[in-house]
Amino acid sequence: MDRERLKKLAGDERFIPGIYNYCDRWCERCPQTSHCLNFAISEEESSDAEAQDIKNEAFWNKLSSVLGETLELLRESAKKWGVELETLDSVDDMEDMKAKHEAAENHLLSRAAKRYTKIVEDWFTEKETLFFETTAAAREGVDLEETIEVIRWYQYFISAKIIRAVRGKVEDEEEGYDEFPKDSDGSAKIALIAIDRSIGAWAVIRQYITDNVEGVIDVIAFLDGMRQAVEKAFPRARSFIRPGFDT
Repeated sequence: MDRERLKKLAGDERFIPGIYNYCDRWCERCPQTSHCLNFAISEEESSDAEAQDIKNEAFWNKLSSVLGETLELLRESAKKWGVELETLDSVDDMEDMKAKHEAAENHLLSRAAKRYTKIVEDWFTEKETLFFETTAAAREGVDLEETIEVIRWYQYFISAKIIRAVRGKVEDEEEGYDEFPKDSDGSAKIALIAIDRSIGAWAVIRQYITDNVEGVIDVIAFLDGMRQAVEKAFPRARSFIRPGFDT
């Protein structure tokens, strides 16, 4: 995609600014793709069949091209604002960012989210074959494969968003601005939404399971405990207004 096409898309009024910042990245199930610039760009880029294959060199070439054009536009905008991007990050800044990232990774909530990721993997490794052999494929309009797809989609997403929320909270507290919506709350909100949906999906699986029901209940209980902990750490998260989704 050339620069002029990128500029034209960016100026299209049908796109909601920032709508992609607090979504779950699940474009196939998103009701707002017609208002998302990121989706529009990806759709145009995927018109080349080769670019859809992650192993194909053409994919990476196109990605590099889009990145280059975007960075060039960013530099042009920065000059208009009088900002020199090259001088923004000093060695101390980089060390500070690294320390914050490590602190966020080791936070209790982050460790719990990563623990959930492993719980899901272990459960499916042990139970998935038996699960499909002993249950029907659908019940009362609820598609089992779609339910599992929900769990798998959010398996790693929850951890990523909680870590971002924790890191953002530290930065928000350092800046000391209370009157503006916080990115940390937005990240925590989409993590909470993912947790809610995962709990619902596990509840559906509980209806199907015929062996070791307690194991599924334990997973739901773990998720619910994590949900409560996130809500306590980010009391404003639920009320955060996500562009396009909550307006």
